[in-house]
Amino acid sequence: MTHFTSDDQRRGLAKIRWPLRLTWAGMWAETLVQALWPLLTIVLLVLAALMLGLQDTVSVEAVYGAAAGVGIAILGALIYAVRSFRVPQRADALARLDASLPGRPIQALMDDQAIGAGDAASMAVWKAHQKRMADRAATARAVPADLRVSSRDPYALRFVAALFFAVALIFGSVLRVGSVAGMVPGAGGLANGPVWEGWAEPPRYTGRPTLYLADLEEGQLMLPSGTLITVRLYGEVGALQVAETVSGQTEPADAEPALVLDFKVNQSGAISINGPDGRNWAVTMLPDAAPQVEITGEPQVAALGEMRLPFAASDDYGVEAGEARVTLDLASVDRRYGLAIEPDPRPELIVPLPMPISGDRSNFEENLIDNFSKHPWANLPVKVSLSVLDASEQQFATDPSGMILPGRRFFDPLAAAVIEQRRDLLWSKANASRLAQILKAVSYRPQDLFRSDTSALRLRRQIERLEIRANYGLTDDVQAEIADDLWDLAIELEEGVLADALERMRRAQERLTEAMKNGASKEEIAELMDELRRATEEYMQQLQRQQAQERQDGEQQQGQQGETMQMTQDDLQRMMDRIQELMEQGRMAEAEQALRELQEMMENMRVTEGQPGQGGKSPGQEAMEGLADTLREQQDLSDQAFRDLQEQFNQGGQPNQPGQEPGQQQGQGQQPGQEPGQGQQQGQGQQPGQNEGQSQPGQDQGSIAQRQQALRDELSRQEGRLPGRGSPDGEAARDALGRAGRAMDDAEQALRQNDLADAIDNQAQAMEALREGMRALGDAMAQEQQQEAGQGTTEGNQRAENRDPLGRNQSSNGGESTEGDLALDDDAYGRARELLDEIRRRSGEAARPEVERDYLNRLLDRF
Repeated sequence: MTHFTSDDQRRGLAKIRWPLRLTWAGMWAETLVQALWPLLTIVLLVLAALMLGLQDTVSVEAVYGAAAGVGIAILGALIYAVRSFRVPQRADALARLDASLPGRPIQALMDDQAIGAGDAASMAVWKAHQKRMADRAATARAVPADLRVSSRDPYALRFVAALFFAVALIFGSVLRVGSVAGMVPGAGGLANGPVWEGWAEPPRYTGRPTLYLADLEEGQLMLPSGTLITVRLYGEVGALQVAETVSGQTEPADAEPALVLDFKVNQSGAISINGPDGRNWAVTMLPDAAPQVEITGEPQVAALGEMRLPFAASDDYGVEAGEARVTLDLASVDRRYGLAIEPDPRPELIVPLPMPISGDRSNFEENLIDNFSKHPWANLPVKVSLSVLDASEQQFATDPSGMILPGRRFFDPLAAAVIEQRRDLLWSKANASRLAQILKAVSYRPQDLFRSDTSALRLRRQIERLEIRANYGLTDDVQAEIADDLWDLAIELEEGVLADALERMRRAQERLTEAMKNGASKEEIAELMDELRRATEEYMQQLQRQQAQERQDGEQQQGQQGETMQMTQDDLQRMMDRIQELMEQGRMAEAEQALRELQEMMENMRVTEGQPGQGGKSPGQEAMEGLADTLREQQDLSDQAFRDLQEQFNQGGQPNQPGQEPGQQQGQGQQPGQEPGQGQQQGQGQQPGQNEGQSQPGQDQGSIAQRQQALRDELSRQEGRLPGRGSPDGEAARDALGRAGRAMDDAEQALRQNDLADAIDNQAQAMEALREGMRALGDAMAQEQQQEAGQGTTEGNQRAENRDPLGRNQSSNGGESTEGDLALDDDAYGRARELLDEIRRRSGEAARPEVERDYLNRLLDRF
């Protein structure tokens, strides 16, 4: 065989020099990791244990035993490393790099031509082969090392050691490693001298970190009260001594030296470690102040008896908990009637104070919210004391403050009497016989007091139980049960179980009247006013349903309009707002008079609908609703045409206008901004009978073209009845409807020719024209209403607003009327002049708000 070395071989091998070196280095790293991973694992575990100070928590013997075990483990790891380590050769790296390339070009470059060395053609082929291999070898990249040892370490001990070492780096100290030197007997250097460690650990609630005293220089230390100081001494006993004056404790003179000292910072002082590397610190104690709490306002009571007591609490490190203690102020109780005898023993009432769920508790304001209406002390004098507790268990309590324990007030006389007797029963069991006699007297004539026989029977049942228990003994459980039944009965008497809307409204008015007479709070009056509003709204709804049924049955007579008063919802709302305003101003007499007038008006009221006094809809409204129905029907037809066009595409057919894309047709059948299927939903929402001669979607009414023709005929009929002739807006509406009709004709013709794309186009034009017509018709109706506004409103509004701001009745044309009670008063015009003068005076005062002066000026312009 003839050996042949070419320049291509040398150049090819030169290009793989760095990939070969990197691959060789990776093989060294791979071999070292696979051989030394047990030794590295042991070293990391030992270092982590020493940095965390585990050697300081066990005896010296245990440390020696652990050291022997570690030594044996290290010896075994070294033996394993020697047996597993294999020195990687350059040829091994070259073979690994060659194996990573297709066709092993490096081996091909190292080969020689075996035959045909003298043949020119054979040599040319060999040179071409060598050149191709050299080019392929030039693309070589270093092969990454395989550092995985999972097959050798199935339990992942190396990861456990790495995690343990990372924890030691974060929470441990490298200086603790040196402490093990003091445990080696006979060692020189640092191991011969004593060493110490110390920590200052503030209480957890302070949020301050733990301090490592060996890292602190001598000087001033500011530590919170209760900080735990721990000092550990190593080496010869007595070589290091610790002196401190911060704990306030004195150590006996004959006490033996300790290697571990623990004490707390209870006062300012000094800490000294005397000996080699000793330190001295002057400690200033940061005192932990006691928490504080106070009541910041008067208790607020809701209508149903819920109490809201505001308070503020503070602490330097945050309040942990608090409570309110309520005790009966027996000296302030009016000891009469059922309260004259001594009360039964009852524990104080303890209620936890609400704390902020999140945020800072060092300084906050909260409200104690609770309902004590069912408690025996409700509406009786009590003493309330608030107390709070901090994390160091320091407690602070306020001085007891007197107040009336808030509870629900009952304005119905019978309900209030039942609640009073319930209170007497809970005051003392000895009141049972007296209670039965009083309730008998109260309910002597039940038909005059109770609104239902059920309530009377319930009270009679409780009276019988009280009489029996008064003779045979009243236990605590029976006492609580009877008290609960009396409470439920009082609630029923107060609120009622009425099903009729009118009766509920009357009941709400009566309760509000009683509240005003009895001097109820603003919160109670506001709650009762809301109840009256709700009951009135229910009555109005019931009255509307009743009138609608009467109109449907043809039972409403024309003569009724002269006997009843008509009122709109806005009128009623204004009257109730006026009543509430009078009550807020403290003008209870006027508010009560206005409430009586409202009650009389509600008794004889008819609720107006639509145009007041007409009992129906105006021609403009009917036309507007008809056009809206036509627009919905046209939208439904357009959607149906678009669905048919989609079916043609889905079946593989071609539309009649091949120039149009499906997306264009969809845009024509669907209005801008309209979701697919919207028109269909609108058509489905239409009720039968809304338009005469108009077909409904989903019904069998012929083809789409026939429905389009019927819709065109309906539009022609509506165009003929369109109001607003002669006005510009009315003519504009007619012109728009004419364009809509022509577009409908074109759509009908296209549908009959099965040209769905053109039909959708025309239908879109028709819908746009219908919208323009509706807008023009709306403008015409608005202009007509403005013209009629100056001539007065209908009879219903005249009766609803039959008085102007000056107290005068208004005639049908908006002027002054000589009819009514005011005209019979000789001094009516004189009072009117006084009112006008007062309005002029107030309108000229610049200090008044701009809104009020504008309103007064409008009154002067009108009157």
